[in-house]
Amino acid sequence: MTSAEFAEWMAYYQIEPFGEAVADERHGIATALQMNMNRDPKSKPAKPEDFIPWRSAGPATEDDEPVLLDDDVAQSNLIRAAMFGLPPK
Repeated sequence: MTSAEFAEWMAYYQIEPFGEAVADERHGIATALQMNMNRDPKSKPAKPEDFIPWRSAGPATEDDEPVLLDDDVAQSNLIRAAMFGLPPK
């Protein structure tokens, strides 16, 4: 993959996120909807994050510091894993 192609994929991901994290979010939304349709009206409504226990930190914000590694290969592997959920090559 060229640098230009990778940049295009990063831009596309900003517009239309994909991958397992997005699938987890979608599943959490569907599960919360199902739970809320069948809950006692006196009980607290469910939220999508109630069904995604491994998501603890929440989405990244503008204030988050970037992770910069000294090793270029390790940095590339980190970016690849964050974007596509792929293990390092």
